[in-house]
Amino acid sequence: MLTKQDKKQLRGFIFRHLDGLATATTAYSLHQKGVLHYLLKNKKASVKDIASAFQANEGYLNVALRVLCSQGWLAQNIDPQLNEVTFEINTKSQEAFKLVPLYKNAVNLLSYAVKFPEEKIGSDAFLALESIFKEYEKNYGLTGNNDIEQQVLKHIEGCIVAPIIVLLGVNGLFHKYFMEASFTAEEYHKNPESFKKILDFFTYLGWFKKKKNTYQFTDEGLFFAKRASAYGVTVSYLPTFLALDDLLFGNPLILKTETPNDAEKHVHREMNVWGSGGAHTTYFKIVDQVVKELFNKPIDEQPKGILDMGCGNGAFIQHIFEVIEHQTSRGKVLEEHPLLLVGADFNQAALKVTRANLIKSDIWAKVIWGDIGRPELLAKDLKEDYNIDLIDLLNVRTFLDHNRIWDMPKITTNRTSLSTGAYAFQGDRLNNNLVEDSLLEHFKKWKSYVEKFGLLIIELHTINPELTANNLDETAATAYDATHGYSDQYILEVDVFKNIAKEAGLMPDERYFSKFPDSNLATVSINLLKGTIN
Repeated sequence: MLTKQDKKQLRGFIFRHLDGLATATTAYSLHQKGVLHYLLKNKKASVKDIASAFQANEGYLNVALRVLCSQGWLAQNIDPQLNEVTFEINTKSQEAFKLVPLYKNAVNLLSYAVKFPEEKIGSDAFLALESIFKEYEKNYGLTGNNDIEQQVLKHIEGCIVAPIIVLLGVNGLFHKYFMEASFTAEEYHKNPESFKKILDFFTYLGWFKKKKNTYQFTDEGLFFAKRASAYGVTVSYLPTFLALDDLLFGNPLILKTETPNDAEKHVHREMNVWGSGGAHTTYFKIVDQVVKELFNKPIDEQPKGILDMGCGNGAFIQHIFEVIEHQTSRGKVLEEHPLLLVGADFNQAALKVTRANLIKSDIWAKVIWGDIGRPELLAKDLKEDYNIDLIDLLNVRTFLDHNRIWDMPKITTNRTSLSTGAYAFQGDRLNNNLVEDSLLEHFKKWKSYVEKFGLLIIELHTINPELTANNLDETAATAYDATHGYSDQYILEVDVFKNIAKEAGLMPDERYFSKFPDSNLATVSINLLKGTIN
């Protein structure tokens, strides 16, 4: 049995694996172009000067260099008033940068792994895997005796195992049939000889026990198998990580699509929905308290229903409906007072998944296209098409406000941003003051629609990169910052986010405020934001 300390260590491995996907691809791209050598030579430089020296896209370059700060390999300094960001080497830079060439084969392997969802693991990928397994088992010639070497080895391990874990998780290896008893490679894969090599590597890592030709999960292996979805969101961004040479030094628009109906290029959306769906259940308990309180009130004081903006795979709507149906007074009178359920999303693939899942669960809901940045259009469509007033619904959303399309603020304030984040739009670097002003205007757009029942919001956040670097075993912040920074998303620190909401006249109800983890490492928060009707 795993002890509490064992589990803490293994959770740390997951965080470092996710770090690896972001760091290996980022650092190797910077190394190939000579940026790391430039930093060692100059010791300190502004992102503007580095971008000029390498004809780089300053916004994504800023994100990339901040990733290295989050790993403890550089120091960042932001002056939001002068709109300057500088990076400086530290005592770890030289040794870390010297090891970056070791990422080459891991990054090459990811070019196969990105195709796993469509092509599974083909013969070429098996050959690449076999080669990297051998290198890894020899520790790449490193002793692993110091923190930086161990860090780099865990990054490479992450590049190897993360895409495989996701593929196996989606395709059933972590079904109880396999997890509860020993099995052979033939039971799972049509190419058992090649698949054995993967199982043997996992055995080397201590995740399986092997007896003759049968494999059985160890307690350690079960720990990772049960958390396969924790890898899903970061792995879903492999298309972005593999386009870094272009994003940083070439065409910053290489992953952009023309319309919301086009298949996204920067992320494998169905994998993303699978991964995020697994993670979201952790936060539902807090949400339940708010939902139960609202739907246990006298009927004329209750919302007429729920609108889930950014409905993803429909899991949130389904969960809220079941809570209302089984745990509230409204659930007893649904025939007389039907619950209006609306799922809205910008992404057509998400709408398709939501419709299918809700129909399967026999839940009747309106599933419509909507843009979080245009609540007035959503309100108009709801009224014209369904005679539903947006203000009569409890508005809920999960991990969405940071993913709105960038809108330059119409009015700028004289604020001095307290955020340490790195933000970009189509390759251009955004002043952190503007990012905060943009969020302020975004909240103000929603204020009149959520004043009656509030805005129940689960949001993702960044943390100071120095804090990340000092707590690598306890946070996935490096991966979050990379995936979101390279794809024009805007995650702010918890306190910055709450303060902007207050500035917009949306007051967090402190009874329901929660953050995860409940410390200064918090990268997720739950808020019920309430306005006052004038």
